[in-house]
Amino acid sequence: MSLKGTAAITGVGELKPSRDPGGRTTMELIAQAAVEAVRDAGLERQDIDGLVVAAPMSWSPMVMPSVVAEFLGLQPGYAGLVDLGGASAAGTVWRAAAAIKAGACRHVLCLSGEAQDPKTFYQQQRGRTPPGLSVREFEAPYGPVVANTGYGLIAQRHMYDYGTTKQQMAKVAVDERTNACANPNASFYGKPITIDDVLGSPIVVDPLHLLEIVMPCCGAAAMVVSRAEDATSTPHPPIHLLGFGEQVTHSIISCAPSLTQSPIAVTAQKAYQMAGVTPGDIDLASIYDCYTIMVIITLEDAGFCEKGQGGPFVQEHDLTYKGDFPVNTHGGQLSFGQPGLAGGASHIVEAVRQLSGQAGERQLRNCDLAFVNGNGGIISEEVSLILGNSL
Repeated sequence: MSLKGTAAITGVGELKPSRDPGGRTTMELIAQAAVEAVRDAGLERQDIDGLVVAAPMSWSPMVMPSVVAEFLGLQPGYAGLVDLGGASAAGTVWRAAAAIKAGACRHVLCLSGEAQDPKTFYQQQRGRTPPGLSVREFEAPYGPVVANTGYGLIAQRHMYDYGTTKQQMAKVAVDERTNACANPNASFYGKPITIDDVLGSPIVVDPLHLLEIVMPCCGAAAMVVSRAEDATSTPHPPIHLLGFGEQVTHSIISCAPSLTQSPIAVTAQKAYQMAGVTPGDIDLASIYDCYTIMVIITLEDAGFCEKGQGGPFVQEHDLTYKGDFPVNTHGGQLSFGQPGLAGGASHIVEAVRQLSGQAGERQLRNCDLAFVNGNGGIISEEVSLILGNSL
């Protein structure tokens, strides 16, 4: 199924990430983002006839679309829930386009957000895994096998197999921080760092340092995906969904087919093929960056460099908005912040802003095509999108 030319992102809304929700609930955060996105699309609430919500939101594990719809005063003809971890936001976009192609709706509101209190974030991880899952049998008895540990293993293996260095991984964090310093909404706006700063920060799980790992915070993001025929009279240029790919290969890291090759190798190719483009045509890589090693692996698997050459690639290229290969020009989750699943949405929002010429100081001189990737779990759930400002 091709969705090329079916739908376009016509509006976005995004809250500035914060370390403290200030008493606001997740629902209040996503509602604010929703209002901004609908207004940005030049629409009214009654125009929204579709709703897709990224999950999970800790406060409502069941019937989430109806709870959100009720709170927002919507009665959508299509409602969906996407549970792909960090790939959920990207997953909402192509599902919205598919619903539009099926004739179920014309304007779909895609939402994600979290009012997680960082002070209790890690304590709340305890007891989240229900009995009967493979992680309890095959991983939990052997130690704290969570995301940090999993990506630490991935980084170690990549270093062993391909000679990737700590300095190369650190440069990813430095370049993205430079981008954040041009984004007033970024958590680390105005706080540049050096490679020495990264390597001098505490090791969280060898070989990953504190400044190579996302900071949990609060926030929300929303996108309006509209039928192509209805996207021509919007306030901003419509940003078309040209291609997508999705793939899930495993749940726990001990069952991963590979520690150094992700399902992006499949999803990116699907997206390129549908869009009719190649990696060489891409102007912006807006990719999920929960850890520095994930950026390197994504660049490889998405075809921007050969497998195993991600380390030298980031070392040789300038990944900033001023550079020859811009990556995560909003600062990425490493420096923009990771407000729950809205962290994944930030990559979509930034791509839309760059493609429509609304990125301010960090605006790229030429930006017509963007590759966006969402990563869920531990390189287990992947969604790739190709977005463009023309068909």
